[in-house]
Amino acid sequence: MNARDAVNERDTVGADAAGPAIRVLIADDQPLVRRGLALILTPDPAFEVVGEAGDGAEAVALAHQLRPDVVVMDIRMPVLDGVAATERLTRDLPACRVLALSTFDMDEYVVAALRAGAYGFLPKDISPEELVTAVRVVHAGEAAVAPRLLSRLISTYVRAPHRPQPPTATTGDLTPRELEVWRLMALGLDNTELATTLDISVSTVKNHITSVFGKLNVRDRAQAVIAAYESGLVEVGGG
Repeated sequence: MNARDAVNERDTVGADAAGPAIRVLIADDQPLVRRGLALILTPDPAFEVVGEAGDGAEAVALAHQLRPDVVVMDIRMPVLDGVAATERLTRDLPACRVLALSTFDMDEYVVAALRAGAYGFLPKDISPEELVTAVRVVHAGEAAVAPRLLSRLISTYVRAPHRPQPPTATTGDLTPRELEVWRLMALGLDNTELATTLDISVSTVKNHITSVFGKLNVRDRAQAVIAAYESGLVEVGGG
């Protein structure tokens, strides 16, 4: 896999380098991985590694104590896995944003972490530069997952219910154009591709996406794509 595919293009400007350092907590059950991640981030004055945790329970406890801005969270850990830890942090500390880590780019636990509230995920073979970018993206409130990889991942592990019905109850307020933006987004098109396909500007695409998120009551692209597959708006192998 090309690690660059794991980091989504930013829709907004990342963290302001002149502002306060981004406080980062690293959670991984392998000490060497924790040290390696810390050594990547620590030299950059834009980041402050405030702690390290060896399992999900320790990560939750340290997050309550240290109040990091971003938790880099391995999703497969003992005691409490990263998915459950992410769910607790999303519920208890919504200002603390989780960036999930996985050994594999195609992993059902990644989808579970995104459902639980993670802002994105990275494979562990990511480059130092891409880790730095992803932490900034997540801190800025954007999804750190490439659109096509996100759609491929979710289409692999999310299945619509038997005989899915056209989205109506929670999505009936979507305009035809917003419904099309949602569908194409679920198929993996990024904002530039959406603009080209629909013959509109990227800024208009962003406005439509913001409206879709609000009407679906989802936080980001990952949750919107999950909702598209679960509702039956798009199907595995379909368009």
